[in-house]
Amino acid sequence: MAQWVRLCAVEEAPQPGKVMQLEAQGVDVCLANVNGALSAMDNWCPHRRGPLGEGWVEGDRVVCPWHAWGFEVTTGNCPEEHAHVDIFPLKTEGGDVLVDIT
Repeated sequence: MAQWVRLCAVEEAPQPGKVMQLEAQGVDVCLANVNGALSAMDNWCPHRRGPLGEGWVEGDRVVCPWHAWGFEVTTGNCPEEHAHVDIFPLKTEGGDVLVDIT
């Protein structure tokens, strides 16, 4: 069962091409805006726990600021490094961005 939690207000979400890190009930989330579409993933790169929310968007990926591993925002995969981060379902409702952290 989904556990929808408020992440931020829509107007606080990152602009296209930007990322930010947020916390939802103890879970660190990277919120990315790729071409106007928001997506949410685990904030921590599995390589050295780099903060993805401090990285940048390149194409359809969020790039870790520490070692430039790029994670696809739809799958969480980093094919070149055989790595993966979790993707969280996301929706907007009543002016808020909600994430399912279950």
